[in-house]
Amino acid sequence: MSAPQPQQKQDRQPGRETAMQPRPDYEPKFPGVGKLKDKVALITGGDSGIGRATAVAMAREGARIAIVYLEEHGDAEETLRAVEEEGMRAIMIAGDVADEAFCREVVERTVDAFGRLDILVNNAAEQHETNDIAELESRQLERTFRTNIFSMFYLVKAALPHLGPGSAIINTTSITAYQGHKTLIDYASTKGAIVGFTRALSQALVEKGIRVNAVAPGPIWTPLIPASFEPERVAAHGASVPMKRAGQPNEVAPCYVFLASEEASYMSGQVLHPNGGVILNT
Repeated sequence: MSAPQPQQKQDRQPGRETAMQPRPDYEPKFPGVGKLKDKVALITGGDSGIGRATAVAMAREGARIAIVYLEEHGDAEETLRAVEEEGMRAIMIAGDVADEAFCREVVERTVDAFGRLDILVNNAAEQHETNDIAELESRQLERTFRTNIFSMFYLVKAALPHLGPGSAIINTTSITAYQGHKTLIDYASTKGAIVGFTRALSQALVEKGIRVNAVAPGPIWTPLIPASFEPERVAAHGASVPMKRAGQPNEVAPCYVFLASEEASYMSGQVLHPNGGVILNT
């Protein structure tokens, strides 16, 4: 079987979608029906990959979008244009979600721009391969946890005063939370923490009418892949799952739209698994 994507490598995280070959598919597959009409969604890592696809899919369903990203300005501008092509307004906010002060600023700027906040998508993440846990430096360990899980605490704390009954928080975990990954031990650990965070927070907020769920993607074709692995690993990305290919961001984004909408009004504390057919006993 030929590789679904050619060998390639990016030398910086979180990677650039504009540099990927082929470019990921992010456009929604179906027309919108107003599932998120008049809602406001704040999406971290919203410039590319799953975050971009989710931003565009939510815009198609009627939501206005705050695109939060680190420094990938070109990718974020492309996402902004895609949201605007759906007839919805968006803003771009660049900065580091590992910084609690920035997370407070993100929420303030979103509410200032749109007057409300209804949906928080905690999606930003980073990962770094380490072949031997003895070589895992404290600086990398702390950085991965701050970006991947501390940021979720920071953003939820800042967002809660603006969320009310019917609001939704959606966290991105990973198949690695359930299967592990021998060279991504710190990343997999953060993703496991996100599952626990989702379940505990759902119980803490259920009486407020705020639903908290998560999505655990399998191997998806996003900028994080060529920014994390060697070219031969990139070319084989997704080959090990039953469908024998990497998923596209627009195959994951509908999970976020569903969990944000009233169609998921009886779901909280749950995790959806778009992973190419891997069966997980969760």
